[in-house]
Amino acid sequence: MSGNTVAPPHALSCTYSRAARELGLKRSQFDLAVHLGRIRTVPDDGGGGRRVARAEIDRLRAAPGFPDALTRSVEAVGTTEAAAVMRVPPSRFTRLARRGLLVPVTFYLNRYRAVVWLYLADELRQFAADEDNAALLTGRTPEGTRDQLAAGLDLRARNWRGRHLGCLLRQAEGPWQRAGALAALLDLAQVADIVRDPCERSHLNRFRPGPPTHSAPGSPAARLAERIMTAADPDEIAWLRSDLTHALELARAHRPAPRPTAKPAPPRPSGEREPAPRTERPRTAILVRLLRGSVRDAGAYSFRNRPSCTTDTSSRPWRS
Repeated sequence: MSGNTVAPPHALSCTYSRAARELGLKRSQFDLAVHLGRIRTVPDDGGGGRRVARAEIDRLRAAPGFPDALTRSVEAVGTTEAAAVMRVPPSRFTRLARRGLLVPVTFYLNRYRAVVWLYLADELRQFAADEDNAALLTGRTPEGTRDQLAAGLDLRARNWRGRHLGCLLRQAEGPWQRAGALAALLDLAQVADIVRDPCERSHLNRFRPGPPTHSAPGSPAARLAERIMTAADPDEIAWLRSDLTHALELARAHRPAPRPTAKPAPPRPSGEREPAPRTERPRTAILVRLLRGSVRDAGAYSFRNRPSCTTDTSSRPWRS
């Protein structure tokens, strides 16, 4: 037997579940690491989704501080834990997040259908350790900002969308995928206004990822996730539309959207003769023939029923 055997493709990569176990991560942590680009993935040649190459697992396991460093880099915490990490009251942390100074990394909906934002603990530590942010952690909130917060200012969803879009664009493998990532943050009506061609719009929607939720489609939780996923501010919508228009130009130049083609007629068996084409008489000629027949029949009827000296006895004198 030759020693130059080639390993099968699946021997050079593994599934997400297997990779998560080998890297010592929970599945949610692993998915977040993939989304953030901390773990690189490869397409499955068999069409079964994406996989993790063995070389990538070896690279991560050989990194300094493994596995604690990897686990620490994808640790996501909610508001209470985040405030403890930064050593500030939860109310101050919430104000900082609503002002857009702290960007969520993901979210989920609790059993009360309330949005729970999660933040990377590593980023919070870096923010708190930066001396330029000391006044934000202890000082008074500026009066103008307090008025904005009282009026309902909340940039958490918008900042998350910006971060989520960056992750989607980084994972995109081609121009149409990048266009689909931009379209994912726009309302369907906005997309239809930009992409007028139905075939092109249908092709684009194939690469339009949905919101990161496991709720059933059409459920209240799924609708809420779609609302968070969709851009709401006019300026945000404007730059997304502009970027999508440019991305579509690049996608069309790379490869136009496929269009349906008419199916050719099946070939006839050899020796079978083509049927003679049906010839239809003009409708005018048919009407003329029918009218002529009607006139002829009417003339014959009137002649047969016309009074005659030989057949009509009403004019003869009465004889008793």
